[in-house]
Amino acid sequence: MSTKINAYAALSPRAPLQPFAYEPGPLGPEQVEIKVETCGICHSDLSMLDNEWGMTKYPIIPGHEVTGTVVATGPQAKRVKVGDRVGLGWNSGSCLACPACLAGDHNLCVDVEGTIVGRPGGFAERVRCHWVWATPIPAGVDPISAGPLLCGGITVFNPIVEFRVRSTDRVGVVGIGGLGHLALQFLNKWGCEVTAFTSSDSKRDEARRLGAHHAVNSKDAAALKQIAGTLDFLLVTVNAPLDWKALLATLAPKGRMHFVGAVLEPIPIAAFGLISGQKSVSGSPTGSPATVDKMLAFCARHQIAPQVERFPMSRVNDALTHLREGKARYRVVLEADFR
Repeated sequence: MSTKINAYAALSPRAPLQPFAYEPGPLGPEQVEIKVETCGICHSDLSMLDNEWGMTKYPIIPGHEVTGTVVATGPQAKRVKVGDRVGLGWNSGSCLACPACLAGDHNLCVDVEGTIVGRPGGFAERVRCHWVWATPIPAGVDPISAGPLLCGGITVFNPIVEFRVRSTDRVGVVGIGGLGHLALQFLNKWGCEVTAFTSSDSKRDEARRLGAHHAVNSKDAAALKQIAGTLDFLLVTVNAPLDWKALLATLAPKGRMHFVGAVLEPIPIAAFGLISGQKSVSGSPTGSPATVDKMLAFCARHQIAPQVERFPMSRVNDALTHLREGKARYRVVLEADFR
């Protein structure tokens, strides 16, 4: 297809989104075109809209948690066909030839293409991607609420797989929001003993409902000291600074503190705090296409789903404000209502 695609775009930082149409050009030989049914809103959309990461090009069409139906395929596209229901997350292309891609780590490709980085995203009638990144939505996964799994979900599922978290591990999740509420569900079904860290006492009961066995105030120094040396893995999903020294101290020997939240400030950690307990600090982006497939199968098996609030896409600015104000519980999903 080469007809214009209707979308919502921001023309400058923090500007409201407005109706926007663009000519996509010819469909690439290995691309697929997806008719958007839903698109989740991620905090990364806000970061890109505000150019927090210094890589936004305007006008920007956000949206990288897409579910929809394949409506066109290039002649060399594989895996999916017209009529298939698929999802698209943070990445929409990779080179397929570098060492990372050949090892199955397409998400670590040096030339990986971000779905909303320098190209139009999913707040639109249709969106395109390389066929590798068009993920079939399996039976047992609700297509309406599946969008947030394709970014928020895989972001917290990927380190569980990559670092071989065991069912016998004691794992903490820092931040019970869009990412953290999914991490609690994954880790509980993985078999771990799960501790939720939240600065909001009102979220403690909710955290237990989502799968946490324990809940700790992340800003309570006495509470953090009480659990020092007990955790094997600590997954940090927040993007705000905390008492990293105290949180690192919650790790047992050989424990790992892993960041998936994009904390913008430098993280001060003394080397001795790592050396004495042979501890590690690491970070990761989203996951490979193969890991996304595994995550969706795991969700179908254990009936894991994001908790979502729905808005019509025509109310995208209301939905973004809802997220900016911290009112989302816990993910926002836009339903396409183009005419």
